[in-house]
Amino acid sequence: MSRRHFVFAIGAAWLTLLVSFHQPVAADEPAPPRFGHAHNDYRHERPLLDALDAGFVSVEADVFLRDGELLVGHDSWGLLTDRTLERLYLAPLAERVRRNKGRVHADTPRFWLFIDFKTDGAACYAVLREQLAEYTDILTRIEGDKVRPGAVTVVISGDRPIDAIRADRVRHVGVDGRLSDLDSDAPPHLMPVISDAWFSHFKWIGKGEMPADQRDKLRNIVAKAHERGRTVRFWATPESEPLWAELRAAGVDLLNTDQLARLAEFARRQR
Repeated sequence: MSRRHFVFAIGAAWLTLLVSFHQPVAADEPAPPRFGHAHNDYRHERPLLDALDAGFVSVEADVFLRDGELLVGHDSWGLLTDRTLERLYLAPLAERVRRNKGRVHADTPRFWLFIDFKTDGAACYAVLREQLAEYTDILTRIEGDKVRPGAVTVVISGDRPIDAIRADRVRHVGVDGRLSDLDSDAPPHLMPVISDAWFSHFKWIGKGEMPADQRDKLRNIVAKAHERGRTVRFWATPESEPLWAELRAAGVDLLNTDQLARLAEFARRQR
C-alpha cells in the first residue's frame, strides 16, 4: 500500500468513527441555506465535521510547511505532526464525496476549501500541488481556460504564490483575491473569490442602522464582483446578526464566522 493510500485509509477510518458518534438532524428539520464559511475551522472540536454538520459550504485551514508536510494550525509553535491538511481535510472530504454521490452536500454542487499559507507560499504550493493530484476526482480542475467543476473547489489565501499558480496549465486551485483586485482581468477560474478584512473598508460594527453610504458601498462591491463571476467574502466581521442580515441582503456569498451553531441558527431563520 502506498503512503497516500495508507493516509487516505486512516483518514477514512477516522471520519467513519467520528460520524458514528453524531446524531443526525431530524428529517423534518430544513437544511440551512448554504452560505456559512468556517473561519479557523481547525480550532473546532471536530475540524471540518462540525462545519459540515452545521450546513456550511466553506471551511478555512491555516497551514505551515514543516519537514515537507503541510501542518494545520494557527501558530507555528503549536503545530502537531498528526494534524496535517491531508488527514483533517483532504481525506475526509474525499470519503464524504464518495459516500454522497459526488457532492459534499447533496443539495448544493460546490464546497469551498480555503487554504491559507502561513509560510513561503511557493514552497507550500509545490507540496500542495502533489497532494491535490491524489484527489483530482473530487476537485475542480482547470486545464488552460477549460474548467471541470468538482465537488470541492480549493482557494489559496495568505501568502499567495499567484505567479506559480497562474503558470500551471493544469491546476486544482484558484487564488483568493482582495478588493484591490475588483478590476482585475484575471479569469474567475484563476481568481474565483474576492475576500477582504471588514474593518479595512467599513466602520459599521453591526449595531444600530447600517449607514446608507456604507450599505451602498457594500452593494456596489458585491455587484462588481458578481459581474466578474467572483464570489464575495469578508473576514474579521463582527459576530452580529444585523450585520449578517446586511451582508445577505447585499448578496455577499459567504458569511465568515467562528460561531458555527449561531450562524447555522440564523441561516435556518432565513428560510
